[in-house]
Amino acid sequence: MSVTTARQKVFAYLKKQHSASAVQIGHALNMSVANIRHHLSILLSDGRIVMSEEIKKEGRGRPVKFYRLSESLLGDNLALLNDALLTEWLRNLSPAKREGSLHTLAKALVSRMGQSSSQVPIAKRLAGVIAKLNEFHYQSHWEAGVEGPRVLFAHCPYAAVIEKHPELCKMDAAILESLLGGDVRQIAKLERGGAPACVFVVK
Repeated sequence: MSVTTARQKVFAYLKKQHSASAVQIGHALNMSVANIRHHLSILLSDGRIVMSEEIKKEGRGRPVKFYRLSESLLGDNLALLNDALLTEWLRNLSPAKREGSLHTLAKALVSRMGQSSSQVPIAKRLAGVIAKLNEFHYQSHWEAGVEGPRVLFAHCPYAAVIEKHPELCKMDAAILESLLGGDVRQIAKLERGGAPACVFVVK
Protein backbone atom coordinates (compact mmCIF):
# COMPACT_ATOMS: atom_id res chain seq x y z
CA MET A 1 0.00 0.00 0.00
CA SER A 2 1.42 3.41 -0.89
CA VAL A 3 2.18 5.91 1.85
CA THR A 4 -0.38 8.70 1.60
CA THR A 5 -0.65 10.64 4.85
CA ALA A 6 1.95 12.62 6.78
CA ARG A 7 1.58 10.29 9.77
CA GLN A 8 2.12 7.23 7.59
CA LYS A 9 5.27 8.88 6.24
CA VAL A 10 6.57 9.48 9.77
CA PHE A 11 5.79 5.87 10.71
CA ALA A 12 7.41 4.51 7.53
CA TYR A 13 10.54 6.61 8.15
CA LEU A 14 10.93 5.20 11.68
CA LYS A 15 10.36 1.70 10.35
CA LYS A 16 13.22 2.21 7.90
CA GLN A 17 15.63 4.12 10.16
CA HIS A 18 14.90 2.21 13.41
CA SER A 19 15.40 5.33 15.58
CA ALA A 20 15.24 9.08 14.91
CA SER A 21 14.50 12.45 16.51
CA ALA A 22 11.72 14.85 15.50
CA VAL A 23 14.33 17.14 13.88
CA GLN A 24 15.84 14.29 11.85
CA ILE A 25 12.42 13.15 10.67
CA GLY A 26 11.43 16.72 9.78
CA HIS A 27 14.57 17.23 7.66
CA ALA A 28 14.11 13.90 5.89
CA LEU A 29 10.41 14.44 5.13
CA ASN A 30 10.58 18.22 4.56
CA MET A 31 8.05 18.87 7.33
CA SER A 32 8.11 21.28 10.28
CA VAL A 33 9.33 19.94 13.61
CA ALA A 34 6.07 21.07 15.26
CA ASN A 35 4.11 19.02 12.74
CA ILE A 36 6.35 16.00 13.29
CA ARG A 37 5.94 16.27 17.08
CA HIS A 38 2.16 16.32 16.64
CA HIS A 39 2.24 13.07 14.66
CA LEU A 40 4.73 11.49 17.05
CA SER A 41 2.47 12.26 20.04
CA ILE A 42 -0.44 10.47 18.35
CA LEU A 43 1.72 7.48 17.39
CA LEU A 44 2.95 7.35 21.01
CA SER A 45 -0.59 7.38 22.42
CA ASP A 46 -1.60 4.63 19.96
CA GLY A 47 1.27 2.48 21.18
CA ARG A 48 2.76 2.21 17.70
CA ILE A 49 6.02 3.91 18.70
CA VAL A 50 7.96 4.44 21.93
CA MET A 51 10.63 6.89 23.02
CA SER A 52 13.93 5.01 22.77
CA GLU A 53 16.24 7.52 24.46
CA GLU A 54 16.55 11.12 25.61
CA ILE A 55 19.82 13.01 25.23
CA LYS A 56 20.38 16.23 27.17
CA LYS A 57 21.99 19.09 25.27
CA GLU A 58 24.83 21.08 26.67
CA GLY A 59 23.58 24.43 27.95
CA ARG A 60 19.96 25.45 27.42
CA GLY A 61 17.33 23.82 25.27
CA ARG A 62 15.02 20.85 25.59
CA PRO A 63 16.54 17.34 25.59
CA VAL A 64 16.58 15.55 22.23
CA LYS A 65 14.15 12.63 22.20
CA PHE A 66 14.56 9.67 19.88
CA TYR A 67 11.72 7.40 18.80
CA ARG A 68 11.41 3.88 17.44
CA LEU A 69 8.67 1.38 16.62
CA SER A 70 6.99 -0.35 19.53
CA GLU A 71 8.29 -3.86 20.18
CA SER A 72 4.73 -5.12 19.70
CA LEU A 73 5.10 -4.24 16.01
CA LEU A 74 8.49 -5.86 15.49
CA GLY A 75 7.28 -9.37 14.78
CA ASP A 76 6.73 -10.92 18.22
CA ASN A 77 3.53 -12.48 19.53
CA LEU A 78 3.61 -10.99 23.04
CA ALA A 79 0.36 -9.03 22.63
CA LEU A 80 -1.42 -12.15 21.37
CA LEU A 81 0.04 -14.25 24.17
CA ASN A 82 -0.82 -11.66 26.85
CA ASP A 83 -4.37 -11.41 25.54
CA ALA A 84 -4.78 -15.21 25.68
CA LEU A 85 -3.23 -15.49 29.15
CA LEU A 86 -5.38 -12.73 30.63
CA THR A 87 -8.54 -14.08 29.01
CA GLU A 88 -7.99 -17.63 30.26
CA TRP A 89 -6.81 -16.54 33.70
CA LEU A 90 -9.77 -14.23 34.40
CA ARG A 91 -12.50 -16.06 32.47
CA ASN A 92 -14.07 -18.07 35.30
CA LEU A 93 -13.35 -15.77 38.23
CA SER A 94 -16.10 -13.93 40.10
CA PRO A 95 -15.83 -10.11 40.12
CA ALA A 96 -14.44 -10.20 43.68
CA LYS A 97 -11.81 -12.85 42.87
CA ARG A 98 -10.91 -11.02 39.66
CA GLU A 99 -10.29 -7.82 41.67
CA GLY A 100 -8.18 -9.76 44.16
CA SER A 101 -6.16 -11.39 41.38
CA LEU A 102 -5.41 -8.01 39.80
CA HIS A 103 -4.19 -6.70 43.18
CA THR A 104 -1.96 -9.77 43.55
CA LEU A 105 -0.53 -9.15 40.09
CA ALA A 106 0.00 -5.48 40.93
CA LYS A 107 1.95 -6.43 44.07
CA ALA A 108 4.13 -8.81 42.03
CA LEU A 109 4.94 -5.99 39.60
CA VAL A 110 5.64 -3.56 42.45
CA SER A 111 8.08 -6.04 44.00
CA ARG A 112 10.02 -5.91 40.72
CA MET A 113 9.91 -2.10 40.59
CA GLY A 114 11.03 -1.62 44.19
CA GLN A 115 8.99 0.20 46.83
CA SER A 116 9.99 3.42 48.58
CA SER A 117 9.49 3.95 52.31
CA SER A 118 6.14 5.36 53.46
CA GLN A 119 8.15 7.64 55.79
CA VAL A 120 9.41 9.64 52.78
CA PRO A 121 7.46 12.93 52.20
CA ILE A 122 4.71 12.51 49.59
CA ALA A 123 6.28 14.89 47.04
CA LYS A 124 9.57 12.99 47.15
CA ARG A 125 7.73 9.67 47.05
CA LEU A 126 5.75 10.81 43.99
CA ALA A 127 8.94 11.89 42.20
CA GLY A 128 10.49 8.48 42.85
CA VAL A 129 7.37 6.63 41.67
CA ILE A 130 7.21 8.71 38.48
CA ALA A 131 10.84 7.86 37.72
CA LYS A 132 10.12 4.14 38.21
CA LEU A 133 6.99 4.22 36.06
CA ASN A 134 8.81 5.98 33.25
CA GLU A 135 11.32 3.14 33.14
CA PHE A 136 8.31 1.02 32.15
CA HIS A 137 7.17 3.45 29.41
CA TYR A 138 4.21 5.09 31.17
CA GLN A 139 5.38 8.61 30.19
CA SER A 140 4.03 9.76 33.52
CA HIS A 141 4.19 12.90 35.62
CA TRP A 142 2.34 14.24 38.65
CA GLU A 143 0.66 17.52 39.48
CA ALA A 144 -1.16 19.06 42.43
CA GLY A 145 -4.95 18.80 42.44
CA VAL A 146 -7.88 19.97 44.57
CA GLU A 147 -8.65 16.44 45.81
CA GLY A 148 -4.98 15.50 46.15
CA PRO A 149 -1.97 14.80 43.92
CA ARG A 150 -2.81 13.55 40.45
CA VAL A 151 -0.67 11.04 38.54
CA LEU A 152 -0.98 11.21 34.76
CA PHE A 153 0.02 8.53 32.22
CA ALA A 154 0.50 9.89 28.68
CA HIS A 155 1.15 6.38 27.36
CA CYS A 156 -0.39 3.00 28.15
CA PRO A 157 2.21 0.20 28.20
CA TYR A 158 -0.67 -2.23 27.60
CA ALA A 159 -1.97 -0.39 24.51
CA ALA A 160 -1.87 -3.57 22.42
CA VAL A 161 -4.40 -5.36 24.68
CA ILE A 162 -6.12 -2.64 26.74
CA GLU A 163 -9.31 -2.54 24.62
CA LYS A 164 -9.98 -6.21 25.39
CA HIS A 165 -8.71 -5.92 28.96
CA PRO A 166 -9.79 -2.59 30.51
CA GLU A 167 -9.36 -4.26 33.92
CA LEU A 168 -5.65 -3.48 33.57
CA CYS A 169 -6.53 0.11 34.56
CA LYS A 170 -7.56 -1.27 37.97
CA MET A 171 -4.21 -3.03 38.15
CA ASP A 172 -2.45 0.29 37.48
CA ALA A 173 -4.47 1.92 40.29
CA ALA A 174 -3.42 -0.94 42.59
CA ILE A 175 0.23 -0.45 41.55
CA LEU A 176 0.00 3.23 42.50
CA GLU A 177 -1.65 2.36 45.82
CA SER A 178 1.17 -0.07 46.64
CA LEU A 179 3.89 2.36 45.60
CA LEU A 180 2.40 5.44 47.29
CA GLY A 181 0.67 3.89 50.30
CA GLY A 182 -2.73 5.61 49.83
CA ASP A 183 -6.10 5.26 48.15
CA VAL A 184 -6.06 5.84 44.38
CA ARG A 185 -9.03 6.56 42.11
CA GLN A 186 -8.96 6.81 38.31
CA ILE A 187 -10.84 9.85 36.97
CA ALA A 188 -9.86 9.81 33.27
CA LYS A 189 -8.73 7.22 30.74
CA LEU A 190 -6.35 7.75 27.84
CA GLU A 191 -8.40 7.38 24.66
CA ARG A 192 -7.75 7.98 21.00
CA GLY A 193 -9.48 11.25 20.15
CA GLY A 194 -10.50 11.64 23.81
CA ALA A 195 -8.63 12.25 27.06
CA PRO A 196 -4.90 12.83 26.44
CA ALA A 197 -3.87 10.89 29.56
CA CYS A 198 -4.97 8.41 32.21
CA VAL A 199 -5.44 10.39 35.42
CA PHE A 200 -5.36 8.96 38.94
CA VAL A 201 -6.14 10.92 42.11
CA VAL A 202 -4.07 9.98 45.15
CA LYS A 203 -5.65 10.43 48.60
